Amino acid sequence: MRADVESLDIRDVTANWVNAQILQRQIEDRVKALADLSDTPLFFGRLDYLHAPGAEQAEGAEGERFYIGRRHVHDADGDPMVIDWRAPVSQPFYRASRKDPMDIALRRRFGYTGGDLTAYEDEHLSDPAEAATGSKLLQQEIERPRVGPMRDIVATIQPEQDEIVRSGLSGTVCVQGGPGTGKTAVGLHRVAYLLYAHRERLARTGTLVIGPNRSFLHYIEQVLPALGELSVQQATVDDLVAHVEVRGTDDAGAAVIKGDARMAEVLRRALYSHVSMPTEPVVVVRGSRRWRVPAYELEELVRQLLDRDMRYGAARDALPQRVAHAVLVQMERAGEAPDDRVQDAVARNSAVKAAVKAVWPAVEPAKLVLRLLTDADFLAEHADGVLTAEEQKAILWARPVRSVKSAKWSPADAVLIDEAADLIQRTHSLGHVVLDEAQDLSPMQYRAVGRRCTTGSATVLGDLAQGTTPWATRSWQEALTHLGKDDAVIEELTAGFRVPTDVIAYASRLLPHIAPGLTPVASIRENPGFFEIRQITDPAETVAACAELLRHEGSTGLIAADAHVETLGRALTAAGVRYLSPGEETTPDVRLTLVPASLAKGLEYDYVVLDEPGAVVMGEPDEPTGLRRLYVTLTRAVSGLIVTHRAPLPPQLG
Repeated sequence: MRADVESLDIRDVTANWVNAQILQRQIEDRVKALADLSDTPLFFGRLDYLHAPGAEQAEGAEGERFYIGRRHVHDADGDPMVIDWRAPVSQPFYRASRKDPMDIALRRRFGYTGGDLTAYEDEHLSDPAEAATGSKLLQQEIERPRVGPMRDIVATIQPEQDEIVRSGLSGTVCVQGGPGTGKTAVGLHRVAYLLYAHRERLARTGTLVIGPNRSFLHYIEQVLPALGELSVQQATVDDLVAHVEVRGTDDAGAAVIKGDARMAEVLRRALYSHVSMPTEPVVVVRGSRRWRVPAYELEELVRQLLDRDMRYGAARDALPQRVAHAVLVQMERAGEAPDDRVQDAVARNSAVKAAVKAVWPAVEPAKLVLRLLTDADFLAEHADGVLTAEEQKAILWARPVRSVKSAKWSPADAVLIDEAADLIQRTHSLGHVVLDEAQDLSPMQYRAVGRRCTTGSATVLGDLAQGTTPWATRSWQEALTHLGKDDAVIEELTAGFRVPTDVIAYASRLLPHIAPGLTPVASIRENPGFFEIRQITDPAETVAACAELLRHEGSTGLIAADAHVETLGRALTAAGVRYLSPGEETTPDVRLTLVPASLAKGLEYDYVVLDEPGAVVMGEPDEPTGLRRLYVTLTRAVSGLIVTHRAPLPPQLG
């Protein structure tokens, strides 16, 4: 298929060089999308239908056989050899069961090792004589050691996951899922499915995956390309709101207030305070005639625009045309016959422009926020009845700032500037946005993401128990309201495919303290892995635990409180143990990653050493946040976890 595309001759099929360049670019993108991935098999399953799909009721209709894979593959004649996993005919591979065989006689799963076909396994779903047994290949694929970036899960999608993956483009879905339930993979595969089912529409409107940090985005960046989808953009929330250079930080109290949704009202008031009612008429001179629009008529035009609740900038752009129209009405009454060109000329008249500048001046978003944060009187005027005096004092900068460029903006300030920018000019909306680790966003950050999908839909992924910011959400319904998607469907995944039973059971001891209403994850892994708590006396014993785990196949993560990472790094180097930082890709030679607790969210390793749980809790500003951070770090292991500690363990672990 790739060779066919590469051999296309487009010299005589385009009208001009511009079309030729566009077509050549499309061909190059197609070739790139058809790239071979040596260790990624094209097919992983087979379906034998009892009848031809769509003809189940036809007498004597013969069944068909379909191979199911990551991509559609056809032969030289164009006949399909492998059916895309997203096609409707592939759906029974994920959902058929003995209770509901979905007209499937046989489902075959294929097993691979290093890209080589090494096993297969059959289920005769329509044969009542065959006993129901769990799939060994499915279990092996779920538990296969993980080295390198995140893989796709097309061969192991479960029925409850498939239902979310194939949900429609028009609706927003929120997925609450504990550690190891596959919520991130479900979100990414939903994007792939939507691109398959609505390719033309999403090609026009665009798709975006939003992650919590660069390390996380690097970890997941290969999933969609492996499924042939190269057009999906990836970003963090900070990337979306990068209107200014962020060089400062806020204390937790100030960040919480700046992230509160009430700040949107403060910004709106401050912005529209720049609009003033006219006190002088506008006099337009054209040739020998003077046309006068009185102040009361100008005021009526301004009030009409304010009542329409338009964006500040759009209303400002509309005002000159409104004034010009008032002049044209006078011209027509005087017997003239002006046209649109005359109206445009009047709108550009210097007197009209001067009046608009005085009544509805241009406002820069960053300058507006800077004034709010540095001018106590200006903030008090527009935060009256919204923020308390103490809250206003908490967000005011202690020192005056000369300019936008010299200001030390914090991440929360950048979100405020993005809100102000949207009040002035509407933010471009995408067709679909995936928001992962959503529980950590502030209300104002939700609003920033929501602006990017006002005319589209979203997939929201997260776990309330893993919220580790002071402003972390406690309710998905509240979060979805801030996102502008309060009609979203909330789904919960509770089957754990990744974390061993003993590990998730131990971590779940924290749930009553961090998220009392959540259902604990139930591990369905057959391989119990191992779990051990070791009381140590020297950091060298933590290094020894890492060396012990590195004897196993797969990746190993050493997770520790941020303040302990440097010390452990020196200890690893002294012991001759090579290690990576989060975001660096593991190799067969270097399979250990040293991970600060603050960056562990969303990452996973076959084996984990967690050093000093008590220090992880103490490293956060308050105990609830620290316990949620501990819950995250305890649940990063796929096959085994060793906890090392010198200080006592947190009492909440029992």
